[in-house]
Amino acid sequence: MTKLARCGWVGNDPQMIAYHDREWGVPLRDDQRLFEFLVLEGAQAGLSWSTILRKRAAYRAAFDEFDPVKVARYDAQRVARLLKDPGIVRNALKVNSAVTNARGVLALQKEFGSFSDYLWGFVGNRALQNRRRTMSDVPARTPEAEALSKDLLRRGFKFVGPTICYAFMQAVGMVNDHLTTCFRFRQIRG
Repeated sequence: MTKLARCGWVGNDPQMIAYHDREWGVPLRDDQRLFEFLVLEGAQAGLSWSTILRKRAAYRAAFDEFDPVKVARYDAQRVARLLKDPGIVRNALKVNSAVTNARGVLALQKEFGSFSDYLWGFVGNRALQNRRRTMSDVPARTPEAEALSKDLLRRGFKFVGPTICYAFMQAVGMVNDHLTTCFRFRQIRG
């Protein structure tokens, strides 16, 4: 059996392999799922993605399946309960940012019709197709990520620096950063 060539960050963890092979880089336009990735990418700051991926089910349960309408209504009591939940990253700034960002998502939906329409506008409404050959060719941030970060921060979002925004853009398929040697590169490019 031939081993599939994958992006170098995947490793041998079955959960990471499944995430890479099924989700990472696939263009996503569902507002609730986009909000989920925004929260998870912010939670990852300073941690590994595999740590967050292992906690993903607990995050979904804790944050009402990432329904921004519900999360936007969380009060101090609900945040205090979340900070006691061992299934998530119990960082007060990160948990509070999820509530703040849910409110921001609702505001963007009113202004742009959807969170998706707002986000995809930063890449001209179509995924940017990169041709990265090695992991060292993949930048930590790009002008598009910097523009997204700047605008989100201006709107009051938290944990949305340019590096987090670029990781988010990669995850939700706004950019195709699968290496050209990865079997998913051509599949995602379509």
